[in-house]
Amino acid sequence: MNEENYIKKNLGKWSQKDVPHKGWVCKDIEDFGEPTLLCEMCEAMHIRYVHYMEHKDYKDTLKVGYVCAGKMEENILHAKKRDDFMKSRANKRKRWINHRSWKISRKGNPYIKIDGYIVTMVDHNSYWNASIRSEDEEINEWLPRRFDSINTAKLAAFDYVTKLLADYS
Repeated sequence: MNEENYIKKNLGKWSQKDVPHKGWVCKDIEDFGEPTLLCEMCEAMHIRYVHYMEHKDYKDTLKVGYVCAGKMEENILHAKKRDDFMKSRANKRKRWINHRSWKISRKGNPYIKIDGYIVTMVDHNSYWNASIRSEDEEINEWLPRRFDSINTAKLAAFDYVTKLLADYS
């Protein structure tokens, strides 16, 4: 049974009059790694790629799958495009650590250029961190956390770049 037909049979919040059905905006999208979260709108589909939807007349942010997100924002193609983007990024993420050619900067830090950004790993002796700089230098930031290993920092940097590239509108 496809997702759209499943939603029609199991209405969840779609049947609640106090929950807006249209006019929602996607504020973020996240890959949970596997379909473990139950869509908070239809309350029927387990989702991996979570679209965080907000509405001016609803206090909570709802975590939903792309079909519900598309119906909520009245643009199923855009929601599917976001979902496909995340699927593509998930495949790239698998290859990010070991199958990419990281170069070494003059200061001895591993770095890589990807999708218009320069990601530099920095060893602070007791922890790792990463700087993310856009090639046009409009963005120049450090990840907000410290990491125990370079690989954990690399994955966090990849996820950060993914959020910068994601189109939520």
